[in-house]
Amino acid sequence: MSIMKIGFLDIEWFDVLDVLLLAFLLYQIYFLVKGTIASRIFLGYLLIYLLYLVAKAIGLELLTTILGYFISVGALALIIIFQQEIRRFLLIIGKSTNIANSRFVLRWFRQPSVAEPATPLKPIVDACKSISSEFTGGLIVVAKNDDLEKFILTGDRLDALISKRLLLSIAGQYSPLRDGAVIISEDRIRAARCILPISENDEILTSTGFRHRAAIGISEVTDAAAIAISEETGRISMAIDGELYPNISSSELEDKLQQYLIERNRIPKREGGKDAPVE
Repeated sequence: MSIMKIGFLDIEWFDVLDVLLLAFLLYQIYFLVKGTIASRIFLGYLLIYLLYLVAKAIGLELLTTILGYFISVGALALIIIFQQEIRRFLLIIGKSTNIANSRFVLRWFRQPSVAEPATPLKPIVDACKSISSEFTGGLIVVAKNDDLEKFILTGDRLDALISKRLLLSIAGQYSPLRDGAVIISEDRIRAARCILPISENDEILTSTGFRHRAAIGISEVTDAAAIAISEETGRISMAIDGELYPNISSSELEDKLQQYLIERNRIPKREGGKDAPVE
């Protein structure tokens, strides 16, 4: 049953629903690539496609043929160019549809208990506080649900109990393990001197150092929380889901870590957000 007629077009409810779903999908894609190099590439590809339509409409056969070859391999080219964005998009879908993390399932099928994170946070927070006061700098990744094994393999495996002294020894000025990140998973320090992916987000301030970019990068591709401590200023920052929470106190760090590792909802964004200086 049509609800509107424009000339020879009969618009039905399913057409309206189709347009709304497409608009929502395009908005999500725009939000996903916003502020990245991929957004510029996507815009350039879109302009080429519009040029192809114009050339085809006015009868420019040579240009239409050349652009047609380019458009025909466009799907494969987009997959190659946007592989990181596609991975992030699928990761977001996977997180949102994870039955094990469903609040409904947790509410009705989990036994009521006092929520406590599996990883002890006090030695981590105390170590971060000491590293901050000593201006030695550090990068600590605390796993949540995702497997970080491929990042662990890039460093030196430790598989040790979490302790403040060990974390301070790793971050020490003359420690051979201080470069790179410390990865904590399943109640243990899994490895040190690990290599993390660097975020390519264009919206990150140019003054942001590589340690903080690495913290943002690992939080973009996994659900881990990354703690970056500046060697120049001693400020503590934390990255979650691609968002950086700069210049937080040790008590704020403990609260945010506990809230994120226990609760499934994302923690509220700190005032100042990514515009605050981190170095």
